[in-house]
Amino acid sequence: MGVEGGMKCIKYLVFFFNFLFWLCGIALIALGIFVQIELRDTLVMTGPASASAAPIVILSVGVIVFFISFFGCCGAAKENYCMVTTFAVLLTLIFLVEIAAAIAGYIFKDKIQTVIKKEVQEEMNYYNSSSGVNPLDQLQEKYSCCGISNYTDWFNVTHLKPGKVPPSCCRNGTACTSHPTPENVHNEGCVTKIEAWLRKHIVIVAAVALGIAFFEILGIIFACCLMKGIRSGYEVM
Repeated sequence: MGVEGGMKCIKYLVFFFNFLFWLCGIALIALGIFVQIELRDTLVMTGPASASAAPIVILSVGVIVFFISFFGCCGAAKENYCMVTTFAVLLTLIFLVEIAAAIAGYIFKDKIQTVIKKEVQEEMNYYNSSSGVNPLDQLQEKYSCCGISNYTDWFNVTHLKPGKVPPSCCRNGTACTSHPTPENVHNEGCVTKIEAWLRKHIVIVAAVALGIAFFEILGIIFACCLMKGIRSGYEVM
C-alpha cells in the first residue's frame, strides 16, 4: 500500500528535490573539470598537489551529491524507509561539511594573497624563456600583467640580466625586454589581476552554494516528513 494524501505529495517533492540534486551533482562535476582547466591555465602552481586540490574537492562533492540523490530518488519512488533515511543522513552530513568549509574559507581568505605571491615568486625564480611554452608567460599574456606587484619585481630575479623582463610583459608585442618602462610594459602585477578574477568568480560560487544549501534544507525536511509517514504506517513497502 502506497502513501496517500499529504504523504504522497511529500513523496513527489522528495523525488523532485533529488532530481535537482542529481542535476547539481552533474553541474559540480562539470565545474570541477572547468576549475581544473582554468587553474592550470590561470594560476601558476609549483606543486601538483596545490594545483589539483580545489578541483578535486569540487569533483568529490559532485560525485557524492550524485550518489546521494540516487538514494533519495529510489527511496521516494519505491517508498523505501531505509533508502530515504540514508538519503536524509548523508544530505545532513554534506550540509554540515559545507558549513564547515564556508567557515574555513572565511577564516583563511586573507591567506590567499600570500599563497599566490609565493607561487608566482617561485615561478619567477625558476623562469626559463628558452624552455618552450612557459606557464608564467601564459599567465602574464592572459591577464596583461607583469611580475608580482609590477614589472620591477623581475629586476630581483638573479638569473636574468639586471633591468630585463620577459617578452610576455610587453604591451602590444613591443620590444621592451631590455628597456622596460611604464609606457611599454603591463603596469599591474599578476597577483592583483588574479585576486580580481577570484573575487569576481567567488561571488558566483557563493550564490550557487547558497541556492544548493536552501534546496538541501528543504530536501532534509521533506525526507524527514516522509520517514515519519512511513514509520507511522502511511507506507507499507
